[in-house]
Amino acid sequence: MRKIVVAATAAMLSSAALISVPAHADKAKPQVCLVMKSLSNEFFKDMSEGAKEYAAKRGDFDLKMVGMQSETDFDAQVNAVDTCVTEQKDVIVLAPADSKAMVGPVSRAIKAGATVINFDVPLDDGAKKAAGLDLAFVGPDNADGAKMVGDVLGKLLGKGGKVVILEGNPGADNAKQRKQGFEASIKEYGLELLDSRTAHWETEEANTVFTTMLTAHPDLQGVMAANDSMALGVVKAIEAAGLTGKIQVVGFDNIPAVRPLVKEGKLLATIDQFGRDMASDAINRGIESFKSGAKLEGWVKTDIALVTKDNVK
Repeated sequence: MRKIVVAATAAMLSSAALISVPAHADKAKPQVCLVMKSLSNEFFKDMSEGAKEYAAKRGDFDLKMVGMQSETDFDAQVNAVDTCVTEQKDVIVLAPADSKAMVGPVSRAIKAGATVINFDVPLDDGAKKAAGLDLAFVGPDNADGAKMVGDVLGKLLGKGGKVVILEGNPGADNAKQRKQGFEASIKEYGLELLDSRTAHWETEEANTVFTTMLTAHPDLQGVMAANDSMALGVVKAIEAAGLTGKIQVVGFDNIPAVRPLVKEGKLLATIDQFGRDMASDAINRGIESFKSGAKLEGWVKTDIALVTKDNVK
């Protein structure tokens, strides 16, 4: 049976947005399929550019990249993985949009001869156990990162500071872990949590959700956004309300679009999880596993760093 390697990356397709496919695949080279989450999210746009540059630099594998059009289009991500298997890709780099829902497609891929590496967003441990899967995870400590950035807000506001949380997709384990990290900061610094709701990682939804929160809690002082795309929506709502500088915001991802906001003080802090490097690393590990037949095990932690006005580039 033909050997396939599947590495888990960011999210999947909705009405599958195709980024790039080699015009003439060279079967002498490993065939890599990178399946990302919504390409409306700047984090994955930047990741795709990094992966493209990495593929061009190495030149010893063919890369296909796909992404969802919506963060909640889980069916598209399922179809993407199934399509990569049908196309006999040697390496599938996948970041699950839903940590439980993607276990089934990954299991089918393994039964078809695939080696799977879970990347960026961990698959659910319980669902993996139930399916009899033992997979490595390549990615950051999301709870620790959220705690780092949450601590910056906690130190600034002090005990009694009123905050809200904007959560990511409820089905994604990284969303759950970031919420846990934020809650740890809230507890440590004695902050008051006024509300916590999902905006599904999306900018416009975050703008709407936060505007509702602000109407209900006009005295709120801080916002913990589980990614920078949502932080952008929050900053926009704060500006529209004429409250710039009066409500502090922290995010997660360090996407290019927020760096000017950090410099201007409109975003207090964010977390860099080096998405370009993470994608390249996952692809590299997948190719190595494919060629050697060696199974990657455990949690391969990738780097994170706190980004504030003092060190933003």
